Amino acid sequence: MPPECQLFGTLGCHLCEAAEAELMPLVEYGLLVELVDIAESDAQLETYALRIPVLRRADTGAELDWPFNTDRIVLFLRD
Repeated sequence: MPPECQLFGTLGCHLCEAAEAELMPLVEYGLLVELVDIAESDAQLETYALRIPVLRRADTGAELDWPFNTDRIVLFLRD
């Protein structure tokens, strides 16, 4: 079972939309991804504003910065 993840991004971010598209095939296979809008938190905005989209594992806290593709996501989730 893959770990649960969070995708940090914000509305209107074309890179965030591309990251969501990369994640969709994995979501269809059971990956749980929470979409987190960094604009709703000053702390998250400060941490992620220049890095989004960022995929974060809920179990380890490990983060994968953009750019990533499905193959890189799979490797990231296996570690």
